[in-house]
Amino acid sequence: MRRAPALPGLHHHLPPPVVADHAEPVRADLVVYGATSGGVTAAVRAAHEGLSVVLLAFDDHLGGMSAAGLGTTDVGRPDTVGGLARRFYADVAAAYHAADPHWSVEAHVAEEIFARWLDEAGVAVRHHQHLSDVTLAAGRIVELRTDDGNRYRAPVYVDASYEGDLMAAAGVSHMVGRESRDTYGEPLAGVQHSVNHQFEFTVDPWVEPGRPASGLLPGISPDPYGEVGDGDRRVQAYNFRLHVTTSARRLPFPEPDGYDPDRYELLRRYVEAGGYELFGRTTEVRPGVFDMNNHGAFSSDHIGANHDWPEADHARREEIFQDHVRYQAGLLFFLANDPRLPDKIRAATREYGLAPAEFRGTSHWPHQLYVREARRMVADYVVTQHDAAGRAAAHDPLALASYVMDSHNAKRVLVDGQPRNEGNVQHPVTVPFGVPYRAIVPRRGECANLLVTWAVSASHVAFASVRMEPVFMMVGEAAGCAAAQAAAGSVAVQDVDYETLRKALLRGGAVLTWPPSA
Repeated sequence: MRRAPALPGLHHHLPPPVVADHAEPVRADLVVYGATSGGVTAAVRAAHEGLSVVLLAFDDHLGGMSAAGLGTTDVGRPDTVGGLARRFYADVAAAYHAADPHWSVEAHVAEEIFARWLDEAGVAVRHHQHLSDVTLAAGRIVELRTDDGNRYRAPVYVDASYEGDLMAAAGVSHMVGRESRDTYGEPLAGVQHSVNHQFEFTVDPWVEPGRPASGLLPGISPDPYGEVGDGDRRVQAYNFRLHVTTSARRLPFPEPDGYDPDRYELLRRYVEAGGYELFGRTTEVRPGVFDMNNHGAFSSDHIGANHDWPEADHARREEIFQDHVRYQAGLLFFLANDPRLPDKIRAATREYGLAPAEFRGTSHWPHQLYVREARRMVADYVVTQHDAAGRAAAHDPLALASYVMDSHNAKRVLVDGQPRNEGNVQHPVTVPFGVPYRAIVPRRGECANLLVTWAVSASHVAFASVRMEPVFMMVGEAAGCAAAQAAAGSVAVQDVDYETLRKALLRGGAVLTWPPSA
């Protein structure tokens, strides 16, 4: 029996109440798995190219993180954003009667735009569709099945999930975790010393201060730090991107089911030592409404709790999801209410509350966990730090990435008897760099009718820049356009003519080179 959700109505996955025996599969020219921002742009562009498209949404919502609290867009260089991604931020500007483009957006505004686009394009959206398995024949996906008994058949598929689940089910080569420095010769690869979001004060890490035999405080791993540059299977931390407000109508931070104040003893001691940074990245989306992100040594990132997520089944992901809700909701409840904290910190926390206009069906808490990284495909081209540094450049770009290589901490361990976070990288790119077509299609000889828009072929280091939502939307659009060419020519996705694709993307306003006029 499943444990009650941490907050009422909030789930990652609920099994279907009834599994039907669907004798006839749903057929379309293209099936897109994942109604994320990149899934929406893939579906819309393919529909504009004349394909019949079915978009499979995991839950009730559309737009992924762009419509789930990530209100402050990580843009990089604005002139690198083109095509449907640029149109999205223009539509955001129109919704706010603001200057075009507008890079900040409330979740409900983003979802309304995505829903309108899909309706206008005639895309068939199916909700609560959870991948169970696929049938393969002759190196192609023949059928996708979901856990409610539905079956989907198309000549081309797009995996727009944050986890790369369809890609993995199709047997495509992929990677989880951090490559070593030796894998691709990347200085920033593997274990890294964290300078940002780091402990700056001495804190006793033991349950009973001064007594190692009492065990480590919650949130500290007994694992070794590791050697800088070594690879592992850890992924950067996840959190929820909350919409909070200072309005008089704000909702107090709720006490989650299973709340345990002892979980935050390390934070309490850090505050006692002089550290407090939680609201350093709470940025305004519109007047009085803010996007609350991780900031500091102990914050909303649930460091080390997500390493099973990339390859877990739906039930295990539900457990991890609920643990993240309990951790982050409990953190805010602790800061607002625990009598052991200074009055000024409790008062500062209570100046904020959940925004009442957002996420009404899920206790005003985002329905989507911020999965910053999961599986990554390994294709014929792997985007690496060398691309971001201008030392390599693909000849077949679909979109440009320009935001800093931004990877969050992966673990918290002891170093010389003190807690230390490890893994944070925030390194600027030298020049906007291309995400190539070869990085969104499997290796030759693997799946011939699948395109991948999020779990693209990139190293952990390079993915830290590629993963931003505007890039995701642009890559999604390119995948939708390429799917149309593959379907029209009855060719493998690996054989789509890049020059034809490039011209089609440019007609849609894509930016493929830097500077844009080149």
